[in-house]
Amino acid sequence: MLRTVHATRYVLPLREGGSLPAIVEADDLGLYVVKFRGAGQGVLALIAEIIAGEIGRSLGLRVPEIVFAELDASLGRNEPDYEIRQLLKASTGLNVALDYLPGSVMFDPAARDAAPSDEASLIVWFDAFTQNVDRTAKNANLLLWHRRLYPIDHGAALFFHHDWDAMPARIESPFAAIEQHILLPWASQIPQASALAHAKLTPDVLAGAIADVPDAWLESIPGGLSAADRRAGYLNFFTRRLAAAHIFEQEATDAHARLV
Repeated sequence: MLRTVHATRYVLPLREGGSLPAIVEADDLGLYVVKFRGAGQGVLALIAEIIAGEIGRSLGLRVPEIVFAELDASLGRNEPDYEIRQLLKASTGLNVALDYLPGSVMFDPAARDAAPSDEASLIVWFDAFTQNVDRTAKNANLLLWHRRLYPIDHGAALFFHHDWDAMPARIESPFAAIEQHILLPWASQIPQASALAHAKLTPDVLAGAIADVPDAWLESIPGGLSAADRRAGYLNFFTRRLAAAHIFEQEATDAHARLV
C-alpha cells in the first residue's frame, strides 16, 4: 500500500512536461515531486504513474518512492501565479507524488553518461512491457543520483487505457517506439532481463500494483465500468502481454542489433 502524506508548502514549480509538476513539502518534512490530478493530462497519467512505477519497483528498478499527496484547498490561496493557483484548486484531495532526489541530474549520453548493460536491458524491457513512449534522448525521464539510475515519470505509459476498445490489439504490440529508447545502445541482455521479469512479475505482483489505484480514479475512466472491472481489465492486459513478451523482446533485440 502506498503511504499518504499531506502537502504543507508549495516550494517550486517544475515547468517541464504537460503535467506541470512541482516540488512540495509534506507533513513528514520530506520533499516530493507532485503530479497534480487537475493538470491537463488528468487522472490517467496518475494511474499510469502508480501502476508502471510499482511494476518497475517489483522488477528491482530504483523508482523513487511513490506516495499519495493530499492537498488542502488552502494550499494555493496565497500563490501569486494564477495558473498555479488554479492548478492547486483543481487538485484538492489526492494526488501522486514521488520522493524528491536532491542533486540528481538527467541521464545524458552527450555528457558521456553510460549505463550497465544488465540494468539498461531491464529498463528497456520494462518500458516495452508497459508501452512507455517517454524515455528518449529528447526526454530521458531517467535520473542519475549518486551515480545510479532512477527511472521517473511514467505518466505516458499504458497508453492503451486512453482507448479501452483498442486494448486487445495493443496486447501483442511489438512496440516499435523502443528503437528511440535512450538506453537501447546498452541493452545487450534482453534475454536475461526477460528471464528476471518473468520470475518476478507474478499475477499477485501485478495485481498488487493495480490495487494501489484509488477506486474513484478507476471509476472516473469513461465507459461506466466499476473499479473492480477496471482492475480486472488492467490485470488481463498485463498477464496477456507478459505471455506475449517474446514479440516485443524480439523487437528490442533487433533494434539494439541495428545500433551495434
